[in-house]
Amino acid sequence: MASLVVTPSITFTDLLRVFTRIGLLSFGGPAGQIALMHRELVEERAWITEDDFLHALNFCHLLPGPEAQQLATWIGWRVHGWRGGLAAGLLFVIPGALIILALSVLYGIAANLNWVEALFLGVKAAVLAIVVQALLRIAGRALDTKLKRALAIAAFVGLFLFDLPFPLIVLGSGVIGMVVAAKRPDLLALKAGKAGEMLPARPWRSTILSVAVWGAVWAAPMVLIAVMLGQDHVLWEIGAFFSQLAIVTFGGAYAVLAYMAQEAVQGFGWLQPGEMADGLGLAETTPGPLILVTQFVGYLAAFRAPEPFTPVVAGLLGAGLTTWVTFAPCFMWIFALAPWIDRLGNAVRLKGGLAAVTAAVVGVIANLTAWFALHVLFASVGQRQFGPLRLYWPDPASFDWRATVLAVLACGLAFGLKWSVLRILAVCAVGGLALSLPL
Repeated sequence: MASLVVTPSITFTDLLRVFTRIGLLSFGGPAGQIALMHRELVEERAWITEDDFLHALNFCHLLPGPEAQQLATWIGWRVHGWRGGLAAGLLFVIPGALIILALSVLYGIAANLNWVEALFLGVKAAVLAIVVQALLRIAGRALDTKLKRALAIAAFVGLFLFDLPFPLIVLGSGVIGMVVAAKRPDLLALKAGKAGEMLPARPWRSTILSVAVWGAVWAAPMVLIAVMLGQDHVLWEIGAFFSQLAIVTFGGAYAVLAYMAQEAVQGFGWLQPGEMADGLGLAETTPGPLILVTQFVGYLAAFRAPEPFTPVVAGLLGAGLTTWVTFAPCFMWIFALAPWIDRLGNAVRLKGGLAAVTAAVVGVIANLTAWFALHVLFASVGQRQFGPLRLYWPDPASFDWRATVLAVLACGLAFGLKWSVLRILAVCAVGGLALSLPL
């Protein structure tokens, strides 16, 4: 894990100071976070070049996990080796993780209070508009060929109507993309690799060492839980589930939310449907990766099945474990694969796999959008099975006019006035209080 120092004048203290600032200001999801790092590290400080920044960003899109956090880790690694990568990656996550943890504790204690429910009615409506906006933005960028649009539609149909496993959608799309890239790269709007280009040596030793070290770091808490509490305990379920999620989270937090929500709500029974929207609303209002919403889920799951701990202690352990198994793999991917970045830049098949996965992710986000819309606008949503076909069936009597009014308001603020996420959430939260509480 050797360092690739760009500018000798960049001290480790400089790196700590700059990434602390970035960690505290990284609002706005991946797009806002990447733009912030570009301004701070490319435009203002020139720590890395524009080409290196874009090359690294494409590389991070190949990996599972939050691309903005992995980009921060890569930049730290590029400047100060493994300790720079560790510092930059942690500082990008820690401020938001601490805030989400505090809000999760408050939510677990106050979730049944009327005013909190009213507040989150508005938050859920705002989140619906934010997710719709994310869907349209990503679709506009990603679906630039007929094949990509077909993959997006197939992913949506497979998830929403046939309840296919999320990992199958991701892996299947990746395989299709790699095959197409080898035969007809134009169908995915890919450019051919540069023939005859000299590539750096294969850094096997660094990669193997990184996988061994970070694999052990990743597994350590799970081994402790298995020994102390057994594999029937909720903490084991949390760690195993989010470890699996860390491997298949291609396309960012929005892409995996539908799968996580369905498992957390319908599979494990950890949360109610509306609580997933609450958690996303909390993550939207805080700095750091949006995938920190997983910490909220881990806290509530352990908080509600605390034995042999108290609820709050169990919740803290669940949140800490979730964060650990979510981000330890991110460091492993970067430290193991960053030395290969120049070789990967010429790998057309890998680019094809990424392009296909990105297209399928649009369908995944469309599934999330439909799922959220049903559970925000209707208090009761059932399911009906017609052979392999699964249909959601909302109860018309449970239609929530307040949520509908607030969702329309949020869409107007997002698309018409182009307000920021924080302003939309604030206005809709106040609107939820105004429409719900007695005068």
